[in-house]
Amino acid sequence: MNLIKLAWRNIIHDPLNLFLNLVLLTLGIGLINFILLLNTQLKDKFEKNLAGVDMVVGAKGSPLQMILSAMYHIDAPTGNISIKEATPFLREKHPLIAQSAPLSLGDNHKGYRIIGTDHTFLKFYDAEINKGKLWNNLYDVTIGDEVAKTLGLKLGSKFKSSHGFTDDEDLQHDHGTLTVVGILKPTGSVIDQLILVSTESVWAVHDHDHEGHDHDEEEHDHDHEGHDHEHDGHDHDHEGYNHDGQDHDHGDHHDHSGHGHDHSAHNHQNDLSRAHLLTHEHKDITSILVRFKNKTNFQALTMPRNINENTDLQAASPAYEINRLYDMMGVGTKALQLLALLIAIVSAISIFVSLLNSLKRRKYELSLLRVMGGKPTKLLTLILLEGLILAVLGFLLGMVVSHFSMSALGGNLQDKYNYQFAAWTTHGKELLLFGGTIALGLLAALLPALMAYKTDIHENLSEG
Repeated sequence: MNLIKLAWRNIIHDPLNLFLNLVLLTLGIGLINFILLLNTQLKDKFEKNLAGVDMVVGAKGSPLQMILSAMYHIDAPTGNISIKEATPFLREKHPLIAQSAPLSLGDNHKGYRIIGTDHTFLKFYDAEINKGKLWNNLYDVTIGDEVAKTLGLKLGSKFKSSHGFTDDEDLQHDHGTLTVVGILKPTGSVIDQLILVSTESVWAVHDHDHEGHDHDEEEHDHDHEGHDHEHDGHDHDHEGYNHDGQDHDHGDHHDHSGHGHDHSAHNHQNDLSRAHLLTHEHKDITSILVRFKNKTNFQALTMPRNINENTDLQAASPAYEINRLYDMMGVGTKALQLLALLIAIVSAISIFVSLLNSLKRRKYELSLLRVMGGKPTKLLTLILLEGLILAVLGFLLGMVVSHFSMSALGGNLQDKYNYQFAAWTTHGKELLLFGGTIALGLLAALLPALMAYKTDIHENLSEG
């Protein structure tokens, strides 16, 4: 009889033992694979969303919290900073700063965060327009690919923002109807889950709520050059923007209605937007993303410390803070890995005991195999095959369970953070895990197999 068939019949002869062995091995392998899947995707997302940002500047508080809110959009900001404080980092031709992007956070639409910024923000993620155009006018929005797909938004779609970061209709702003003018190409980074508007649009929505004006921006044009709004005790205006979607100051007129304008026109428009932003010294933004010209420059390396020590602002290095986060996560991950390893070891012991008990019950049967011409090596191979089959079954079931678990958790994570976690993907260590599982099964079967190899035919037959 074929040894594999014989080994399989021996295994299924005791269903209870088979079930116990497979449950333990499945739990151990499944937990190890689940941890590897989760860690691999988390690290990939964290590293990809570093986006070449060398420094984040914001309000005093937890530097890690500031990094998570400004770059990963999975936490609340530490506070706001004034344009006056932010101006040194936003001006063009800074000797140390190659690029900087202002961020205004605090609103969402159906759980997706709305970011007030300018076009420089796209450069950090190498994002490009797929349909439509970039936001340029008041209440224009350009949305990420995932936002468009999940919410079913298209060019021309209109909606209102809600205060905070959770989907709550009771917190929806009464004013400031936003219009989708562009959809970005998918990048695989956090920008796919963002809704981008001008900083002035964020200010305007909150200013209207603050003052209680009752008007519809879609139906009426307003002249903002002579109309001052009061916010936090400071006067400001919205010159350069009006509600019919046309720019009307700066002395330059650009056609943003189609795709015919070149990249230099975008840059020029962005320069005008940045210059306009800096005129509102007493207005607030949330944080600034900064990329240095030379990452090894001594002044650039010491800039975060100088900001923290000599200003009311806070500066943090994303790479440093994320490494700290890895260290903190590492403690929990190692504990789970240790637990998974212990379960796998217990399963190996269970397999060993099961095969050993089975061997004692089958001594007469094994002796008959020897009498019928079976060599000792054949008995050795038979027992090892039983351990091998159990290991393969445990590995396959563990992989299936871990991927289904990842699918369930991935859905919960996406609902809360708008991050996608792929369930049916690989982490690159599957072969190593498979080899370890096979080794565990063979090791558990080794001693019973050696005992079968040394079976005393005459003694067993006389007892039988």
